[in-house]
Amino acid sequence: MNCSQAPDFILLGLSSDPEKWQLFFSIFLAFYLLGLSGNLLLLLAIGADIHLHTPMYFFLSQLSLVDLCFITTTAPKILQTLWTGDGSISFSGCLTQFYFFALFADMDNLLLAVMAIDRYAAICHPLLYPLLMTPCRCELLACGSWGLAHCVSLIYALLLSQLYFHTNEGIPHFFCDFGPLLLLSCSDTHLTESLMMGLSAVLGISALFCIVSSYASIFHAVFRVPSAQGKRKALATCSSHLSVVLLFYSTVFATYLKPPSTSHSSGEVVAAVLYTLVTPTLNPFIYSLRNRDVKSSLRKILNIEKSWD
Repeated sequence: MNCSQAPDFILLGLSSDPEKWQLFFSIFLAFYLLGLSGNLLLLLAIGADIHLHTPMYFFLSQLSLVDLCFITTTAPKILQTLWTGDGSISFSGCLTQFYFFALFADMDNLLLAVMAIDRYAAICHPLLYPLLMTPCRCELLACGSWGLAHCVSLIYALLLSQLYFHTNEGIPHFFCDFGPLLLLSCSDTHLTESLMMGLSAVLGISALFCIVSSYASIFHAVFRVPSAQGKRKALATCSSHLSVVLLFYSTVFATYLKPPSTSHSSGEVVAAVLYTLVTPTLNPFIYSLRNRDVKSSLRKILNIEKSWD
């Protein structure tokens, strides 16, 4: 087969059976619209209520913004493919999609770690919390996360741009991920794969270590609280974040816990759907349904008189 450094690709999508495309289109469209509306409403609720202008909600608004962009990176293309039956994508378009996919995935990872550190400071050092998590430091943490994610994503994209790929080949996925792309390369991908996997491992393990160590300290501090009510109140502020962490990392491990150059099964594609579409859609509902302050702000915005409690 011929090789090129900038070939056109074809995204093969979720199924080769055209009879299923309409069903998949309806499901993806429903999740996409739900994800857009949920994250936009959460951003609006946090921005409109001055009582929510705190470090915890600042980072939550950043997470909603990232999730909003995350689902927009992949969903419109798969919707177009399912509607028209044309999954063609240029090499530059594929590389651009992968760059933004990696950017927002890394941002999710980093923000979950930053939010765990914020909860650690609030619960383990409540008296020092206003001094530790000042607006300036919160903005530095957010900007640092964005900068690091941009740098890592740019490295990924530059590594892939140096490879040659088989022409007129289909990507066995519904978006441009680096695993399926490496399978189509006619270059030696060993160094590229090692660098990308190593960088991903360092970033992922570092963030996961921050989360685990923060919650180890939080649980240790909570267990020293004498009253059961005090323990419940302290843990209540972490329950939504823990739920999102478990949902995020379980889908990430299901998708990427093997070398990217190996073939991809249908189960991994399903896990990728959960990771790229379902998780960003559910995040705002996990936070809003368990949070009285967010629900109160949403009621004011939507003029809902009936209590959600």
